[in-house]
Amino acid sequence: MEQRHLGRTGLRVSRIGLGTLTWGRDTDEHDAAELLKVFWEAGGTLVDTADVYGDGEAEYVLGQLIEGLVPRRDLVISTKAGSVPDPDRRFDGSRGHLLSALDASLARLGTDYVDLWQVHAFDPDTPLEETLQALDLAVSTGRARYAGVSNFCGWQLAKAATWQLSAPGPRTRIAGTQMEYSLLQRGVEREVLPAALDLGVGLLPSSPLGRGVLTGKYRNGTPAGSRGASEHMAPFVAPYLDDTASGIVDAVQTAADGLAVTPLQVALAWIRDRPGVAAPIVGARNAQQLTAALSVETLSLPDEICRALDDVSAPVHHYPDQDWSTL
Repeated sequence: MEQRHLGRTGLRVSRIGLGTLTWGRDTDEHDAAELLKVFWEAGGTLVDTADVYGDGEAEYVLGQLIEGLVPRRDLVISTKAGSVPDPDRRFDGSRGHLLSALDASLARLGTDYVDLWQVHAFDPDTPLEETLQALDLAVSTGRARYAGVSNFCGWQLAKAATWQLSAPGPRTRIAGTQMEYSLLQRGVEREVLPAALDLGVGLLPSSPLGRGVLTGKYRNGTPAGSRGASEHMAPFVAPYLDDTASGIVDAVQTAADGLAVTPLQVALAWIRDRPGVAAPIVGARNAQQLTAALSVETLSLPDEICRALDDVSAPVHHYPDQDWSTL
């Protein structure tokens, strides 16, 4: 699998990443082992997790598979901290919480360091410079090799990345930002992506298949066994089952028919090759699904197909995001 640099850093990641959102909950250790083995054998390196996935079980399961199944040196392990199970405070970006969470993640993962450590979300109740100092400390102490953020809007990302580049003292530049991005969710193109491109931050799209909807599996209803049929995952899928999404899915299906490939391959190839994207994170439920996703490695969409998909899924951007002198 082709390797790409994450932003303006020396960190190289496989251009498709493996997500672990369901590990330890819907995906048991046996299925996780199959997924990791298939991914590794295909040349995949980037495995993405978080301390809150499965209440820590995702990290624990991944830790059990390292070395015994896949050598640690062959993986780029990314995890996150900052989300907390507190209805009154969903995010905690304080230095104390973040560093304690990192130590707990390392213990579950059974490793001395993570390759990429990300702040899971912006915390409006903690000064940003305190949050960023936690990233500096994690890297300077060897607990993380690189640092990034997740779910930061445009101004938040720009402020964080600029602070790390310009503040006095040794600072750890923001290597990447993980954001939801797909043909069904192109909101990052408004401000996040321009900021990332300008500041040398690599983009790691989550839910690159529109929470599974872009595979076309929901065109004729909700199939049994899908995430849309799961009690705790159905609300996650529901926003992309409207008429607007349906039109985009139909266009993806038309493109797939014309290229003699699957809608999954079309949607994933489109997002993989967008400007600024380092690696979409794919959350497969089983080895068969993952194998289907990894088959996109040999596919490059023709320019006319890309333009057609761009047009049918284009978000509405007006003032001040585009040239407004003609408005």
